[in-house]
Amino acid sequence: MEAEARYTVVGATVLALLAALVAGVVWLKDIGGRGDFNRYTVYFERQALDGLDVGGEVNLRGIKVGRVEDYALSGARPNRVRVEVRVDKRVPILASTRAVVTRNFVTGIAAIALVNPDPQGKPLGEPPEGERYPVIAEGQSDLDAIAGRVNQVGEQATEALVKLNQLLTADNQRTVMQTVVNLRDLAGGMNQRLVLLDKTLQRAGAAATQVGAAATQVGAAGQRVAAMSEQAGQRLDTTLAQTEQTLRDASAALARASVSIENMERHAGTMAQRLDSTAVQIDDQIGAAVNELRLSMETATRVLERLRDPHTALLGPGPAQLGPGEKLK
Repeated sequence: MEAEARYTVVGATVLALLAALVAGVVWLKDIGGRGDFNRYTVYFERQALDGLDVGGEVNLRGIKVGRVEDYALSGARPNRVRVEVRVDKRVPILASTRAVVTRNFVTGIAAIALVNPDPQGKPLGEPPEGERYPVIAEGQSDLDAIAGRVNQVGEQATEALVKLNQLLTADNQRTVMQTVVNLRDLAGGMNQRLVLLDKTLQRAGAAATQVGAAATQVGAAGQRVAAMSEQAGQRLDTTLAQTEQTLRDASAALARASVSIENMERHAGTMAQRLDSTAVQIDDQIGAAVNELRLSMETATRVLERLRDPHTALLGPGPAQLGPGEKLK
């Protein structure tokens, strides 16, 4: 009896020690896990969670940074699922971080991917009111976006088929066939008009050739006119040169006449001083001579003015250029 009692005590002691050891290991593991990880809550409404289990991976850019701790349906919203995850403390969880469900197409196992979009925001703050842990917002997966676009394409294709069926009714088919026949008739008429257009273009080409020949003739005539104009210009230059020479000669004659008049006036003054007794007769003679000289100078002046104006020299003076007593012939 004493031996059996002794074995019972030893076995109970061993079992108690083993239980204490297991409890200590679990306790140490829990304390270590809590110290190295942060817990967060994610609410999923738009994404399905098939293939997601407790212990599932939480990834950031393909690297495992945590795991799924728990999930359950939200009592406030039946279509919303609350998922609790724990993430390594070294991982930056920002206010702009989004949680997306990813799925392996071969195995069907789902995981949660964390996405930090650019630009980087502030770190995620304290838990909202009524929550135990900070809440990471739900994002939109590329697969959902592709599925949405595929659904849109399908809806647009269905709508296009409906419109195509409405278009291909019996009345529309007859209308389309009539349009094809009209197009065929129009094409035939266009071919005939193209033939006429080719003939018209040929005639236009011949007319253009004739116009080119006429232009050549006009150019030759223009050259002849230019030559005649050049000859007339040369003759006019010669006439102008002669007229200028005549004007120079007339100017010289006027200068000589002016000198003679001055000499005669000086001689007349001298004679007036010497011949006081015959002053009246000499004055009359000198006055007559002076009048004649003045008339000569006026005549020479008019001649000079006529020579300065080639038109007057060639065709005669105008009414405004006539002297006293002169008339147009």
